[in-house]
Amino acid sequence: MEGRIEYVVDGNNVIGVKPDGWWRDRESARRRLVADLARARGADRELQDQELTVFFDGKGANEEVRSGDASGVRVIFAPGGPDAADDAIVAYLQQTDDMASVVVVTSDSSLARRVRDLGAAVLGSRRFRQRLDDN
Repeated sequence: MEGRIEYVVDGNNVIGVKPDGWWRDRESARRRLVADLARARGADRELQDQELTVFFDGKGANEEVRSGDASGVRVIFAPGGPDAADDAIVAYLQQTDDMASVVVVTSDSSLARRVRDLGAAVLGSRRFRQRLDDN
């Protein structure tokens, strides 16, 4: 893909790729992912100047949203229980005019099917996590 791309990240899915004890402190895991996204955005030539939007299930602290915004990563929380972020991602994409410029990062097969049906590309969470770890 050429031009400006928006990466829409299924945050909980990407966090779950790395069994580092994230389940004991979900807020810290979210903060680490946002920091990793910001770092990769600055270090990875393919991610530089691209939009990064990460969705998380649940209700986060305003501080998490502000710290994401300050680092150039849009953070969106989707209250409503498990998999609420999946529905929020689909609703978000339904408002997008240029679906050809969107890459959704997830390994959730149901979400992947739904966003492909809308015209978005999909990148697997494990592959994306490796990319973050390489930066």
